[in-house]
Amino acid sequence: MFQDKTLVCRDCGSEFTFTAGEQEFYAEKGFQNEPSRCKNCRQAHKANRANAPREMHDAVCASCGKETQVPFLPKNDRPIYCSECFAQKRANQ
Repeated sequence: MFQDKTLVCRDCGSEFTFTAGEQEFYAEKGFQNEPSRCKNCRQAHKANRANAPREMHDAVCASCGKETQVPFLPKNDRPIYCSECFAQKRANQ
């Protein structure tokens, strides 16, 4: 069913093989997209993300009103909670 495919890395432009086994794994996990980076670029990208500091955004807790910071851009469609209120809400579920 699956056959090896040759893809082009979006970072370095080199060709790499997306093997039948990898395709089967992606299908089992429900992944929709093929890999866009070769193994070396994928590892480098992952290492860079792990070492990069997270951009934090100021917000006000919807429960206690305390100023807090969150690692995502707050929107008005969902409440934002400080870490203490978030932990308390999770414990009550």
